[in-house]
Amino acid sequence: MDLAIDLAVIGGTGLYQLADLQDAEPHQPVTRYGALSGPVRVGTLDGRRVAFLARHGEGHSVPPHKVNYRANLAALQALGAKQVLALNTVGGITERFGPRVLACPDQLIDYTWGRVSTFCEEEGTEVLHVDFGDPYTPSLRQRVLGAAASAGVTLVDGGCYGATQGPRLETRAEIARMRRDGCDLVGMTGMPEAGLARELGLDYACLAIVANWAAGAGPQIDEVITFEDVLDNVAAASSGIPPLLRALLAG
Repeated sequence: MDLAIDLAVIGGTGLYQLADLQDAEPHQPVTRYGALSGPVRVGTLDGRRVAFLARHGEGHSVPPHKVNYRANLAALQALGAKQVLALNTVGGITERFGPRVLACPDQLIDYTWGRVSTFCEEEGTEVLHVDFGDPYTPSLRQRVLGAAASAGVTLVDGGCYGATQGPRLETRAEIARMRRDGCDLVGMTGMPEAGLARELGLDYACLAIVANWAAGAGPQIDEVITFEDVLDNVAAASSGIPPLLRALLAG
């Protein structure tokens, strides 16, 4: 079922719907990989076809290690998506990435374990050794950065996303290690999503919404992170997403 989708958006924590998506209809394509996180809502935004999928389910019922990343991406592709913009709620590690910052990372380190991370899992499937040196599609990243500039939305260019297992948050020692490894951001859903998108040949970029300082990374090293603070910061930072999307679709 090809719906001629111009852009697919995957929403993370605190992002369970896409503002201003008009005439949205739910779709749940059947894939060989099992159930999706929830319905893919396909509608129009400024006359362009846009699909939206809440990664954790529309009621935030799916923890990061249980997200069926393969089914989600296969379903988006089945509906006709060729470009995916992933919205990821993250913690900030280094100085440029404080709460309420929007960032478009260009690198990634995978600390997850035990997740099905490839479409080559089943017997008889083709073995793919995809190039992953640049985990986010450079051309789509540049379009996202250009759209932000056009819309007047402040967006940090670059940074390394460290993907952890979750659903618990990280210890201070773990964040200190990630900083030494070169990570600027920490989240729980960046992988295997990005790698699977590459296997499918989808253009994929990440728009990271910084919800909090990671453990021990902020000015108050003993600060306790609450889910309420996370949601407040996501809501504030997300105000720049609708104009950015409009500029991206217009470009």
